Amino acid sequence: MSSNFFAMVNRMKLIDRWALMRNTSKENIAEHSHSVAVIAHALALIGNKKFGKNYDAERACLLALYHDTTEVITGDMPTPVKYYNDNIRDVYKDVEHVAGERLLSMLPEEFKSDYLPLFEKQECDRELWVLVKAADKISALIKCIEEHRMGNLEFEKALEAQEKLIDEISLEEVKYFKENFLKGYYLTLDEHTK
Repeated sequence: MSSNFFAMVNRMKLIDRWALMRNTSKENIAEHSHSVAVIAHALALIGNKKFGKNYDAERACLLALYHDTTEVITGDMPTPVKYYNDNIRDVYKDVEHVAGERLLSMLPEEFKSDYLPLFEKQECDRELWVLVKAADKISALIKCIEEHRMGNLEFEKALEAQEKLIDEISLEEVKYFKENFLKGYYLTLDEHTK
């Protein structure tokens, strides 16, 4: 029996993000998911080491790695469209659910239960999904920082909006990441290596 699941997941590299904006450097959902996974893992470790939490950092990383996988079927819907109103948001959630079911159907039966929690949020992962969502926002901010640093004024308002969104997140892990790690993304390579 042949399965197309992993071949479809591999297509994440073909789905570009930020489609409504001029980019100096393209970003696809595979690159974005890697970024979110790295950050979600870091947020979990920060929570554990600095704030006495008991997060499963590796699980947070895995959830983040797959968080946008359904977009190989749906494409990346721009945020202003996706969240324009409650009706569009709800319909898009339904479309994502159907896309997740479609991807899961490509797996042999014996593996479906292993991948199901990556597409359908489980109560046991609730705290980790909060970290993944925060990491997703931080990753979007990092993209805006990179574009703005390259002189792309197209991202000027997006940068301001993303910085405000990060400031509004009440997670102590995010505040710690912002204070200790986020500033590095505003630096040049020469400033990093001094």
